[in-house]
Amino acid sequence: MTNESAIRRDVGAIALMFTGLGSIIGSGWLFGAWRAAQLAGPGAIYAWIIGAVVILFVALTYAELGAMFPESGGSVRYGHYSHGSLVGFVAGWAAWIAIVSVIPVEAEASVQYMSSWPWDWAHALYVHANNGQGELTLPGLSIAAVLVVVYFLLNFWSVKVFAGTNSAITFFKLIIPAVTAIALISTGFHWENFHVGIHGGEHVGNPAAILTAVATSGIVFSYNGFQSPVNLAGEARNPGRSVPFAIFGSIALSTVVYLMLQMAFIGTVAPEHLHEGWAALEYSSPFAQLALALNLNWLAILLYSDAFVSPSGTGTTYTATTARMIYAMERSGTVPAILGRVHPRFGIPRPAMWFNLLVSFIFLFFFRGWGKLAAVISVATIITYLVVPVSVMVLRRTAPNMHRPLRVPGLHILAPIAFVLATLMLFWARWPHTGEIMILLILPLPVYLYYQAKGQWSGFARHLRGAWWLIAYLAAVAALSWAGSKEFEGHDYIPYGWDQLCVALAALAFYLWGLHSGWRTPAVETAESGSTGA
Repeated sequence: MTNESAIRRDVGAIALMFTGLGSIIGSGWLFGAWRAAQLAGPGAIYAWIIGAVVILFVALTYAELGAMFPESGGSVRYGHYSHGSLVGFVAGWAAWIAIVSVIPVEAEASVQYMSSWPWDWAHALYVHANNGQGELTLPGLSIAAVLVVVYFLLNFWSVKVFAGTNSAITFFKLIIPAVTAIALISTGFHWENFHVGIHGGEHVGNPAAILTAVATSGIVFSYNGFQSPVNLAGEARNPGRSVPFAIFGSIALSTVVYLMLQMAFIGTVAPEHLHEGWAALEYSSPFAQLALALNLNWLAILLYSDAFVSPSGTGTTYTATTARMIYAMERSGTVPAILGRVHPRFGIPRPAMWFNLLVSFIFLFFFRGWGKLAAVISVATIITYLVVPVSVMVLRRTAPNMHRPLRVPGLHILAPIAFVLATLMLFWARWPHTGEIMILLILPLPVYLYYQAKGQWSGFARHLRGAWWLIAYLAAVAALSWAGSKEFEGHDYIPYGWDQLCVALAALAFYLWGLHSGWRTPAVETAESGSTGA
């Protein structure tokens, strides 16, 4: 029995959609509205809408490939199929970093909410900071570490156990945010809050602040859960139908929930707390503290309970998907073979799970607050959106006869739009975040080169030619971010407005270069022969 055949296909369409919802509605709903309001004030509502639109364009490209390659952790291999091993490695590394780091951030979210419990020992779990970027103390980190282990154990025996557990948790997670929004709005709502500026005074529309909120406040981080159905496509019974259903269903439902929550947060903050504007607001458990201020004690208790349930559901989901991603990277030949071993009885890649557990602990102890780690995840997540729109169009040219259970209409227009929007989001993240994420992508390259040398550099020159566009792209976007306007923390060499136009035009040029660089790789040869022979 091969590893891929050992992976069980036990997950149906509804369970797969709940997997997406379970990933999207995690700690993002507990903190995202507060953090978005800090950055954009009342404009945070537009930030959630913009984020949903951008993610929908990106998801269209994922949907076709997710159904076309119904394999576990498939999203880390799309670049490998279309451009070769180097593009696949860079894209896979970024995707894995973005998702494996979610596991500790969900645990941190639960403990951060716990820190506002009415007991002294709870208050000692989290230390506030003037910039709204507080962090967990050693006792808080210890509890978070225990939660990470719990997520691990819930996935250790069977994906079927995981899927059933997650569906039950996600149903609960959908109800609690909706009840929270309705209860807060109906108890105490202040329309005048929508006229308060980010730093106090009268609110004035600030497009740059709204766009930065899209990229760094946790909005992208929250919506990125749509990738979970893609990464679990290998365990879906009917991927051609269930993967698109799961992607779009989870995005649509979560958008409604997040808009309700953002409205509730902005409208129910006490006006006297806004003298210094939205940027000065400091919360450790935003919605629970608002509920207590409105004497909704029953809601506060419910929220403190859900602060474990919602993040735990997402942490459990991502523990499953990250193991499948490592498994997929092993199949590309860029990580040790032991990480791709699938348990013959339980049908899950257990060595990959152990490796991700270790990495989760590293992230947990280096980034000790939800806001800090969510910002890192958001920028890394945007990087993962760049290769897929190019890959899907390249594969239409290089693998035209390959079976496509779903063929998205108008993709020749939608794919470049998705690529340009993803590039703009990367720019909106502000300098120096863009430069820092480029360094993060370079760090693992020695691992790739080691495996190339181990294979006697077989075909390396061809794989390098397929990757030059991506290498140049990352350098160009970092340079444009550095030279961009002060509204996005650049050096103001390119005026505001013109900087985004330059980024959009550059993105279009690199998209065309990426299309031209695609080739019929050995990986797609193997995949197509298997597809047509099935």
